[in-house]
Amino acid sequence: MFEQVLDPVAGSLGLSALCAALPLVTLFVLLGALKMKAWIAGLISLVVAILVATVLYSMPVDQALLSATEGAAFGFFPILWIVINAIWVYNLTVETGHFDVLRRSFEKVSPDQRIQAIIIAFCFGALLEALAGFGTPVAITVVMLMALGFAPLKAAAVALIANTAPVAFGALATPIVTLATVTSGVNDDPGLTVDNLGAMVGRQTPILAVIVPLVLVFVVDGKRGLRQTWPVALVAGAAFAVAQFVAANFVSVPLTDIIAALVAAAAIVGMLRFWHPSESPDLARPAHATVGATSGGVGATAGEELGDRPGAQGPRDPHAPAIGGGRGGGGRDAVPDNRGEVLKAYAPYLIIIVIFALANIGAVKTFLAKEPWTFVFAWPGLHVFGPGSATPLSSTNYTFNWLPAAGTLMILAGILTAIVLKVSPARALKAYGRTYNELKWAIVTVMAVLALAYVMNQSGQTTTLGAYLAQTGAFFAFLAPILGWIGVAVTGSDTSANALFGALQVQTAAGAGLDPVLLAAANTSGGVLGKMVSPQNLAIAAAAVGMAGKEGELFRKVFGWSLLLLVLMCVIVVLQSTSVLSWMVP
Repeated sequence: MFEQVLDPVAGSLGLSALCAALPLVTLFVLLGALKMKAWIAGLISLVVAILVATVLYSMPVDQALLSATEGAAFGFFPILWIVINAIWVYNLTVETGHFDVLRRSFEKVSPDQRIQAIIIAFCFGALLEALAGFGTPVAITVVMLMALGFAPLKAAAVALIANTAPVAFGALATPIVTLATVTSGVNDDPGLTVDNLGAMVGRQTPILAVIVPLVLVFVVDGKRGLRQTWPVALVAGAAFAVAQFVAANFVSVPLTDIIAALVAAAAIVGMLRFWHPSESPDLARPAHATVGATSGGVGATAGEELGDRPGAQGPRDPHAPAIGGGRGGGGRDAVPDNRGEVLKAYAPYLIIIVIFALANIGAVKTFLAKEPWTFVFAWPGLHVFGPGSATPLSSTNYTFNWLPAAGTLMILAGILTAIVLKVSPARALKAYGRTYNELKWAIVTVMAVLALAYVMNQSGQTTTLGAYLAQTGAFFAFLAPILGWIGVAVTGSDTSANALFGALQVQTAAGAGLDPVLLAAANTSGGVLGKMVSPQNLAIAAAAVGMAGKEGELFRKVFGWSLLLLVLMCVIVVLQSTSVLSWMVP
């Protein structure tokens, strides 16, 4: 048994906080300053966390190691279980050529690049973020924008800026699920549930969603673009914002971005039936420019976002049927895509929506939350108690919901996708194995970061940091989004940032007299704005447009937008912590 101590180092809270910060400082220095591969940095930082826990916090070695194993297990299931299977579904569409069909269908909605930026980077990017996350939207939308004639730097900047508002609900709300898990039972607060945290985030990020499309058209075409296309940008942003708020608060947290992306896309299509910009200037890149990557290998880029690029997927299966052409598509000009092929291209996403909608029906959700579909058990051998508490930390309980888990539902969607796209079982299994191979270093990274978070949380390191930061009082409401921004900027993942700082936000809120739900949500809402400046995401975008080694140029293009939107989020959170907007807190 181990009972946490708040100030184990010489009885000083300040010295204890400095020591408790060592694992995080190690991670940030290795990733940010030394540019070490993320999986190596994660493992080294985990070792540091275990040493701090055992040497300075007097946590028994077996309890520290068991905490790490529980965190690693949670990192794989349910987090990586979602990502791996979502990217597998995408890889099936690449194998058959239907992803190219999907891209061409987007192009037909409007020939205007400014509107294409909203449709592809904002709406379709949000859908990809909802289904897979972890760098997938940037990797895919950059290639699509390049194929439609966008200049490399502009395509990369647009994809990075667009990948903000949807991130908190990415990979079927994995960041929020993680946030709820690492904060569960902290200060015995029963309000830190997926539904409550999702609802709170759904009252913050929609404000960003209104602004982002306006920023995109400005980046694409400057003041002229903003002047000529602001109506459609505003409609898209407002539709996304309203749908995100409604879905997060009243429908389903995991389905939030799926619903918002589809509603925004439908709003754009509907508006274009009776409105068009006064002119559509030719903004296409020079004909001699080349695309720096193919649409394959998204698993590789997702892995790279977490530290390493395992290698590209390679060319499309030569035995896959050729799909009709149109502009783009690797230079193939063939017959236009017929309606059946277009429907097949959209089929995987429709299948996913239907499956998850059915799984989130109240009666079905309740049924699947019981045994034998869901098991909740105390992690074997792990006995950790909070300071002065007589009951074990709730985080020592592990939920194994093998059937209703989002990743399992994605496998079902993948099987149905393979049937619809006529992918043989052998080819589908081969693609599945290749997906694991592409993500192998990402898997190690995520499991290491979650193990690190669990050791810090259960040894008391996070509690110490929270108590120390609580001394800033009400001002911490302004700092909370910045902490999330730093976490994502360094790790490249809102999920990882929530794992690292979620419990810290709640601990600090309790000491500072602030609402824990608000500050926990602020961590993930502020974190989404660090996505566009994270070295990993910059590397993905730069590599995709053939600008590897020029990440600094891309960084300068988006850094100002990241800071501007971060300050806006800080102001929103501060106002929500006061009587001005406190009514927005559930």
